[in-house]
Amino acid sequence: MRQDIRPLKGILAGAAAMLLLTATLLVSPASAETREIPSKKAALLVETLATGLNQPWSVEVLPDGAYLVSEKGGTLRLIRGGKVSAPLRGVPEVSTTGQGGLLDIALAPDFATSRILYLTYSARGDGGSGTAVAKARLAADDTALEDTTRIFLMNRLTSRGQHFGSRIAIAKDGSLFFGIGDRGEGPRAQDPRDHAGAILHINPDGSPHADNPFLGSAEGLAEIWSKGHRNPQGLVIDPKDGTLLTVEHGARGGDEINVPQPGHNYGWPLVSFGRHYSGAEFDLGSAAKGYEQPLYYWDPSIAPGAIAVYHGAMFPEWEGNLIVAALKYQLVSRLERDESGAVVSEERMFDGEFGRIRDVIVAPDGALLLLTDDPNGALLRVSRSTTTD
Repeated sequence: MRQDIRPLKGILAGAAAMLLLTATLLVSPASAETREIPSKKAALLVETLATGLNQPWSVEVLPDGAYLVSEKGGTLRLIRGGKVSAPLRGVPEVSTTGQGGLLDIALAPDFATSRILYLTYSARGDGGSGTAVAKARLAADDTALEDTTRIFLMNRLTSRGQHFGSRIAIAKDGSLFFGIGDRGEGPRAQDPRDHAGAILHINPDGSPHADNPFLGSAEGLAEIWSKGHRNPQGLVIDPKDGTLLTVEHGARGGDEINVPQPGHNYGWPLVSFGRHYSGAEFDLGSAAKGYEQPLYYWDPSIAPGAIAVYHGAMFPEWEGNLIVAALKYQLVSRLERDESGAVVSEERMFDGEFGRIRDVIVAPDGALLLLTDDPNGALLRVSRSTTTD
């Protein structure tokens, strides 16, 4: 009889240990996993802050150090102490067709007191879906959005599932810049009466900003800032000098960084580097009068997902560099600029190490925060390694 009981005790003990280990894994912060990775100017420490995120799209740092993350499927989550919250209530209903879903998050300049934030997402309507912007307030207990209100919806919806944009950059006056792609229909990017293929500029209530080039004109829509953009998924305002920068998906090559100016045209689909997916060249080549040239471009494409401008104490040697997240080659591109702002060199970091990189921002302490685009996506923190300093 003892010979039967002892194996059973071992099985039960093993099962109990496995349950304990599983429970520990479920509640323990993911931050125990760190990797040191060399780069040209500093050794980098990459720490996993959280895992289990379903195609995360955007991250913001709250005043208390917690992280707010959007997931493409339509959920918003809070990460604190390595633990991922349940989905927050009050998020607008999204259309998850193709590349659509819950996309960017941006905190209002006075978020610390107002708790106001903005979201971009794909919304359903007559004729299909399109890019929308919502305004909401994060509840005091961080479990829900309150007073969620849609303040913008693009004017022509379609059943196509690509090129929604749509990062947000908030200016010092609280106004919002955001991008919308051509929605898979290139000629729309050249139509000034179409929100597609454009950078747009609105006030916090959704009304057109007073500086917009077509305000009070019949020549174009009042919300439009610039046109000729294929799919601007990255958008940032340099906090040092107020320069607006975009990073945009090209076709077969021709990913671009642009500096959008009011009323200017950035060429798509008539002017671009690279080629169409068919292999055909662009109608007007890579440059033509009346169309702006990019600040920088990639050919072949890296599929850029976001852009940041580095200002921070952690990496003083990166001061003023552009930091671009890339999906296709699973890397972060660090671009050095000269005094005129021109790009003079590129370093490609983390090439294939962590998968597709969807978002990159500079945290308040100067670290980089990255999101990996995966059904089991992660929030990563890139800091300076002190072991080789």
